[in-house]
Amino acid sequence: MTSNPNPQSGSPDKEPASEAQAAQNALGNTERAELATEPSRSAPEPESEPKPSLGRLFLDNLWAANTFTVTLLSLVLAIVVGAVLMIISDPTVLSTYSYITSRPSDALNSSWTLVSEAYANLFKGSVFDPEAFSGWLNGTNSWVAVLAPISETLTYAAPLVFTGLSVALAFRGGMFNIGAQGQATIGVIMAALAGFLLPLPPGLHLLVAVLAGALGGAIWGFIPGILKARAGAHEVINTIMLNYVAMYFLTWLIVQNGVQDPTRTDAISRAADTSAQLPRLLGDNLRVHAGILLAVLATWAVAWLLNRSTLGFELRAVGANPDAARTAGISVTRTYILIMVFAGILAGLGGSNMVLGSTASALTPLVVAQIGFDGILVALLGRVKPWGVLLAALLFGALQAGGNRMQSYSGISLELVTVLQALIVIFIAAPALVKAIFQLRAARAARLQTSLAKGW
Repeated sequence: MTSNPNPQSGSPDKEPASEAQAAQNALGNTERAELATEPSRSAPEPESEPKPSLGRLFLDNLWAANTFTVTLLSLVLAIVVGAVLMIISDPTVLSTYSYITSRPSDALNSSWTLVSEAYANLFKGSVFDPEAFSGWLNGTNSWVAVLAPISETLTYAAPLVFTGLSVALAFRGGMFNIGAQGQATIGVIMAALAGFLLPLPPGLHLLVAVLAGALGGAIWGFIPGILKARAGAHEVINTIMLNYVAMYFLTWLIVQNGVQDPTRTDAISRAADTSAQLPRLLGDNLRVHAGILLAVLATWAVAWLLNRSTLGFELRAVGANPDAARTAGISVTRTYILIMVFAGILAGLGGSNMVLGSTASALTPLVVAQIGFDGILVALLGRVKPWGVLLAALLFGALQAGGNRMQSYSGISLELVTVLQALIVIFIAAPALVKAIFQLRAARAARLQTSLAKGW
């Protein structure tokens, strides 16, 4: 038996295989190293998407369910529904729809004529009348006719700013102030009594009368505030009942000796002295008075109170969560009382505008009109924000001023203005409905479904 001189000669296939494998491994390592060091050439780099333009961003955000868009579209819907109501309530126009299949142009033309003229007169009576402006240029009328629509709008808007701020301020503090009507009634009583009972010099007399109106509203707001804070009585019930008390107190007071006008037999008081009247801003021929300036000042004061002061922070904290505010050391009882007192002051100032301004100069059972209840609508339309309330009051004032002309020139009932106001608030309070009708996209940071319900 012969021995193998080479120990590895018994496996002749293993040696070549191991060399080939080693060469392949070395080549693979080299290629992997090159691939790791060189940038990838097969997969192209993804291109960065171009940034949208400013105009594109504006259009995208415009047709979204944000506060501005929903409010604007609510106005559009209210105008459309109002137009339908005009057509339905007019027998002449409605009769043209009986043969609309044979002559549709009659129905369309008559409807367009009615609606366009009504809304044109609404605009002319509240904002701007082109005919009056042309007459001023031609010398056929004075500048008074040009500024008359704006004057009427500001006159109607001034008291609504105060009552709207009254309701909005209570909302931000977590309270529903239904008593702005009663607080304005007591304010108008106090302002009128100070206006014709106190013999004071002109400047001081006006100041005292305005402060008397604010004091009357503060007293009437303090009552539900202390009942809420001390006894836990709900402010809605208290303020509603106090509205009736204030209304019947006004009716009783007017016919008392020393208050009733001695030359009259009906329920009307003596007129406030001219020294207690708010000065008119554009002359005696236009009704707008300094009350609108006080309204703007009150709006700024409420905005500063809510956003810049310690009391405003406490007020908003109590409105958001009374238990957490109490845990943080805030006196919820004190805050509730202050909320209603400040709300009463604002409503009282609104009431004083009704008798110290150019709307009226004496007490009557209807001197306050509905400014307290309209203030609730103004606060909701303004989304309980001070400057929003101011804009909403201007809108409601324009509707009221333009509605007078619309009734006189177009024969449209003035109650339609009230319907328009209600429709606007209904659509604003239902943003999901507006979003569904116009297919709005969801806003990024909008929470419209809770903004009105919470109130802050």
